[in-house]
Amino acid sequence: MEYNLEYLENLIRLQSKTAQDIAERRWAWISDLDPKTVLDYGCGAGWFRAFRTNGAWVDSYDIGPYAQTGIRRKNYDVVCFFDVLEHMKTLEEVSGVVVMAKYVAGTVPIIQDCRPLQTWKHYKPGEHFQYWSEAGFEAAMEAIGLVKIAHGWVECPPREDIMSFKYRRV
Repeated sequence: MEYNLEYLENLIRLQSKTAQDIAERRWAWISDLDPKTVLDYGCGAGWFRAFRTNGAWVDSYDIGPYAQTGIRRKNYDVVCFFDVLEHMKTLEEVSGVVVMAKYVAGTVPIIQDCRPLQTWKHYKPGEHFQYWSEAGFEAAMEAIGLVKIAHGWVECPPREDIMSFKYRRV
């Protein structure tokens, strides 16, 4: 999939109401972390920043050609990875960002049953490099120095098999 301006414009036209709903759910999910400074890593179109509800300072970063602030601080209360980590070949790719945070939050697709991976909605070779069960994801996060605070399914519905997570840096 090519993340170009046409893709972004289509996303904005077709998904703005859903995106606002999802952003509001995400802000509610991390509200107990008292986020004053937030990095939205892998921000895409920037919905999370655009729909911030608590007045937090939000920096946004993405490898794509999106409008973004960049990483402007050395430390953040929360670094968010919404729909990002499955695109990484290894979680070590984000280890330099994880150490900037008190907390790490985000979302990932989680396969919840024994169906063949190839038949799963989120099976996207060449786009998704990581596939996890809930226990496998927890083990992967612990391996990069994070301790689980909570997992949940706050975006389901409308999304399918998307787990929200919150971790504290050790």
